[in-house]
Amino acid sequence: AAALSGAMAAEGPRSLFALSAAAVSRSMGALERDVWALPGHLLRGLLPLLTVFRLERAEGAARRAGLSTQPIWRKLWDDVMKTRPPNSENVTCWRKKFLETFFSNVLHGVLDVSSDWRLNDHHFSPLLHSSPHVSQLTLCNMLQGAVELTAERNQKVLENLAGSLRILKFQHLLSSDQSIRRSLVLLLHRLIHHGSVSQVSMYSWPVPDTVLLVLILSMSAGFWRSGNALVYHSSPCSLCREEDKAQSQETAQEQAERGRYDEREWSDGENQKGSPRALEEADAEVNGCGADTRLNSVLSRPRSPPLQNQVCEEASSEVPCDDTSIQGGSSPRCISDQLSCHPVLRKTRRRMKSAVGKKRRCLRRSRGPYADPEDLYDFVFTVAREDNSGLLDKNSATEGENAENWSTSSPGSPCTGHAGCKKRGGSAGIFSLKAAHRFRSVSTLELFSIPLTGETCRTLSNLLSSWVSLENLVLSYNGLGADIFCILSGLRALSRHSDCHLRVVRVSDVFSHMPCMELVRCILSAFPQLHTLSVSFDLKNQLEGNRPEGNPSCSEVEIPESCLEQLEIRFPREPLHTAFLLPVLKASKSLQQLSLDSATLPCSQELGLLLEVLKECNPNLKKLSFHDVNLAEHQKEVLLLLQDPVLQEITFSFCRLFESSTTEFLSEIINTVKRNSSLKSLKLPGNRLGNHRLVALADIFSEDSSSSLCQLDVSSNCIKPDGLLEFTKKLEGHIQQRGGQIQFTHLRLFQNWLDQDAETAQEALRRLKAVCSVVNDSWDSSQAFADYISVM
Repeated sequence: AAALSGAMAAEGPRSLFALSAAAVSRSMGALERDVWALPGHLLRGLLPLLTVFRLERAEGAARRAGLSTQPIWRKLWDDVMKTRPPNSENVTCWRKKFLETFFSNVLHGVLDVSSDWRLNDHHFSPLLHSSPHVSQLTLCNMLQGAVELTAERNQKVLENLAGSLRILKFQHLLSSDQSIRRSLVLLLHRLIHHGSVSQVSMYSWPVPDTVLLVLILSMSAGFWRSGNALVYHSSPCSLCREEDKAQSQETAQEQAERGRYDEREWSDGENQKGSPRALEEADAEVNGCGADTRLNSVLSRPRSPPLQNQVCEEASSEVPCDDTSIQGGSSPRCISDQLSCHPVLRKTRRRMKSAVGKKRRCLRRSRGPYADPEDLYDFVFTVAREDNSGLLDKNSATEGENAENWSTSSPGSPCTGHAGCKKRGGSAGIFSLKAAHRFRSVSTLELFSIPLTGETCRTLSNLLSSWVSLENLVLSYNGLGADIFCILSGLRALSRHSDCHLRVVRVSDVFSHMPCMELVRCILSAFPQLHTLSVSFDLKNQLEGNRPEGNPSCSEVEIPESCLEQLEIRFPREPLHTAFLLPVLKASKSLQQLSLDSATLPCSQELGLLLEVLKECNPNLKKLSFHDVNLAEHQKEVLLLLQDPVLQEITFSFCRLFESSTTEFLSEIINTVKRNSSLKSLKLPGNRLGNHRLVALADIFSEDSSSSLCQLDVSSNCIKPDGLLEFTKKLEGHIQQRGGQIQFTHLRLFQNWLDQDAETAQEALRRLKAVCSVVNDSWDSSQAFADYISVM
């Protein structure tokens, strides 16, 4: 209250209403119910005087009174955060934006709630009251945020996040100790396995801690131990116990039904003494786990996630299976669940179920009801060492002979030890599904600037092989090298699952270990259901072509008709051979966006062939982009594209359009665009337009034009303030001639020389903003002196 009075006093004399409103705001604890019933014109003056706690509670009353609290939340952002948020023009709810950022800042200790009177309310618990509004959270450095959120005092905060959080990001992580990893396990288990997180993204981890990285990857994929191994404040996960209880009841009912069938079989003369079930029970008693066989059988079954992503536990071939008749590489438990609805097949199901899992169940039971806390986070490695010696011995014995092509590897063992996968790392990181359970998993995985060793790639490959809920996969600058084949092996195994949901794949790196088009064909042939495919490389690997043994070229792989809608390829200065690209385009009849970056055209006919196929085979293409492709000698093809009646957005970015052109070419471009009523966006950044060409482009909007152009991008084009002012005046003249009727709405002016005459630039921008939305920056043009000389 004192802080509020001081703030009001600093603003000078107040009206009687303002003084009354301030008095009411100080007594909201007693008057809240009456305040919400006030008329709208009174409530409007009171809302800005409320604390964050009361303002958030006032949302319903304000809505009923026809008032918006958005301006108040926006002012709160400016006063408290004191920064301009990125893409502020796209913020639709400042209340959510403020509270979400407020939560993150308080969690990481970068905001003091005593710094502003509106935050300092004894009723207000910063993390608790802002957590329901958090849909995106970033954890960084030593994961202090994970430790704080899993503290006992924040149990309610964690419950709120489990319902609201959708995106979980990790950035600039450092190695962490055991207690921090344990907190991370609890956090991921609650937010992913029993929560609503659908996306996990990791950024900028130059030297990743392998244990921590594999931990995040495996739990994101839905794999972890039994819920009983996740001790939360000295007791197992309550949600897991509830599921175990429900499943144990179902199992008890199934066993009761099975017992009736056993009696019927016995009466029919079946020899029970030799049955697999009898052997299993005897073995259980010998190993001291007979009394708990039922509980362990429950724990060995896949869990039913609370939300979507219900998947059966499709374990890899590393899971032992004595029944070789099982097809498709599925786990026997998965087959068991599928057969549970067919009484005729219950006998077969019982035998398959007894053939697996008894050793695993007894082993897990022998460890006691709870796992040793020392072993919570590194089960991936300890379990892997139990199996992988045999796996690696098998691989080493067969290396160099009978190498399995990645495109035909079994779904159960996606990465079989290719030479490229074996160059780096040992066996400790290979993920084994043997001791893991399947929980709910995320649908989006993004890895940015995180080097992946061969060991980690094999782990990721095995996870991908059964990650059927995965819809979006982004691997960016991970230094894959030859390990790209290991990732492809996992993806190929995933593609064989009928319930695979993968729709978006983005792969980018510095060096390409295989030609771009070959990688595109490999992925698309395995996943014709993809909607978006992006492949991007900066440089060509000098060793390209020395592929690991057992990984022949995919250039001959037949491409089935696909659902591809968006294709982006960034070539590492490779020639654009249409012989490899055209089959992809012909198979992608639903293609709507195509982007080609940094390709070289080996001959003039290549671009012509490309345009012919696009016209014939891709009738739905709406957006076409060329970046850093030399089109100086392809003026005819450029004009053909600009008159295309279907394309709505065309980008020629840094394509040297006017490097060897004449003034007639610019006039032809203008006249072609004027006649095209379907083109909505034209982007010409980095083509050295200069002042005179920019002024000429204003004629696109002349009185005799039928153009529907809404957006024009002339960034990085050596434009100076006087040229921009002349363009503005000419544009204003055309608008006046058309009676103010013009569809032009957006102009982009990044990285031009507008700082050379600030006064003229400001006048031009002021007049332009009265016509359209202008996006520009304060770029230092002295950095581009060489470009300036070239267009003088």
